[in-house]
Amino acid sequence: MDGILIRTPPRVSFSTLSTLQCRREFMVRKSIPANLMEKRRQKPTLCCIRAQQDGSSIISPSSDSDANSMEIKEWELGRMQEELAASQGIRIRRRPLTGPPLHYVGPFEFRLQNEGNTPRNILEEIIWNKDTEVSQLKQRRPLTMLKKALEDAPPVRDFVGSLKASYGRTGMPALIAEVKKASPSRGVLREDFDPVQIALAYEKGGASCLSVLTDEKYFQGSFDNLVAICRAEVKCPLLCKEFIIDAWQIYYARTKGADAVLLIAAVLPDADIQYMTKVCKILGLAALVEVHDEREMDRVLGIDGIQLIGINNRNLETFEVDISNTKKLLEGDRGQAIRERDIIVVGESGLFTPDDIAYVQEAGVKAVLVGESIVKQTDPTKGIAGLFGKDISL
Repeated sequence: MDGILIRTPPRVSFSTLSTLQCRREFMVRKSIPANLMEKRRQKPTLCCIRAQQDGSSIISPSSDSDANSMEIKEWELGRMQEELAASQGIRIRRRPLTGPPLHYVGPFEFRLQNEGNTPRNILEEIIWNKDTEVSQLKQRRPLTMLKKALEDAPPVRDFVGSLKASYGRTGMPALIAEVKKASPSRGVLREDFDPVQIALAYEKGGASCLSVLTDEKYFQGSFDNLVAICRAEVKCPLLCKEFIIDAWQIYYARTKGADAVLLIAAVLPDADIQYMTKVCKILGLAALVEVHDEREMDRVLGIDGIQLIGINNRNLETFEVDISNTKKLLEGDRGQAIRERDIIVVGESGLFTPDDIAYVQEAGVKAVLVGESIVKQTDPTKGIAGLFGKDISL
């Protein structure tokens, strides 16, 4: 595991880059526009006036020059990362943007706040919040500490194997049942929320795996729920349902008992997905890579080593749901490539009835991830039988 520590080698080349961060820094240095480099060379050092959005100004002395240079460098890095993501069709920005110096007048530098400081949709808001949250957590629990904690983590259970076994046993899509209290679009789904009792009911009803929401601010989940379910007498492998933007989170999830993690293609560039799936392989975790449109599916199919692809029928920006999205993404060459590579496709969102399950199964789905339609039931065990139209328990 030491091989994926973040290091910056003295001579950077694509053959010697050891981590994704190194690749990014190399790409940024090679890609900084000439006009920005010229501005940096011409940057005055006497003083800085930053014009705020409301028209007020803050004057800082020339001793801030080094700090300002670092800020500009950080902006350049962030901007190049966003441009790389945008080139792959990713519209979700990783964090708010702060603009570069826009004008130089004599010895003064004028900066205006830009429109990039407001999230464009709920997913982007969640990601921005997660970026801040993870940065704070990493300071308190650095990677070296997490690696030591891995020694006490429970053994990894076979998430993919469990899905295959269930599909072979029932002839129906394997169920990943979601332990989920709330969502931004639906609010609180279950007031009397006991994660362990719900997990046990799911397992009794025939779930092959469980998905546990760990985001606290928007889904009222927690890693405490994941730990509690892991320590209970629950045999199902556990998916950590989190908004992952940093490989550190994968280590953290494993220390809490996760057997699989979610990677969202709408958020992560190809290099991130490729790197994070390798981290998962090292740790023994399964990676469920989620897509919701044709471009994302094509991107993910272009990455080696993918075992699980989740098709989200919910538009992650508008939260509208259409289960025909699953069929659309599994038609033609894409479906053929998935069958040839023995990739398990997981249908997600908008599944409430036996007809819904039959529809996505006919499209090529071998597993489904379901939360709302069963967690809201008084008896989730019976809710599973109602969803599938029959008892799928052992």
